[in-house]
Amino acid sequence: MKRLIVISLVVAVVALFCVGILMQATADQMPFSGKEDVQFANKVWAVIGDRNEWKMTSKYYPGESPHGNFLRMYSNMVTIDDKPYHIIVKDNFGGADATSSSVNRSPDKYLAAVTIMLQREEGYDSDNNDWFWAKYMPNGDLDKNPKGMQLAGRIAKGMDVGCIACHASAEGNDYIFTND
Repeated sequence: MKRLIVISLVVAVVALFCVGILMQATADQMPFSGKEDVQFANKVWAVIGDRNEWKMTSKYYPGESPHGNFLRMYSNMVTIDDKPYHIIVKDNFGGADATSSSVNRSPDKYLAAVTIMLQREEGYDSDNNDWFWAKYMPNGDLDKNPKGMQLAGRIAKGMDVGCIACHASAEGNDYIFTND
């Protein structure tokens, strides 16, 4: 009887260990918001939250889903954890009565979201040029998909829709449409 209990305990410990390894491997490949990606996204917001001093890459221009009726884009270098990164930030404006002039007059009223792509260090996501993606609400909270996953990191990696799938179609294999 003691031998059966010991064998059962060993099997249970090995099973828990294997499940832990599997869960960690799955978390490392999550297509949405792993813990480290959410933490990194929060650090990014702390740096980009006030872009008033940044040079705009473009004034307001017409947008399309999922970004909004009008966009304003910035590009810059930011430092996160003492490392420099290239970043592209899009302010996404929308609303039933959003027009170019109304957004220009009252941008805060029409700001629907802020989306970013930030080029991480080599090896972060080699399949996709190491881009990190995030979508924030105007207050800086990360937006969520319909299943409640925060939108940060390798958003929808391997899926037919989402940040990566769309931007992978940009000419030049750089994931950036503005220089096509």
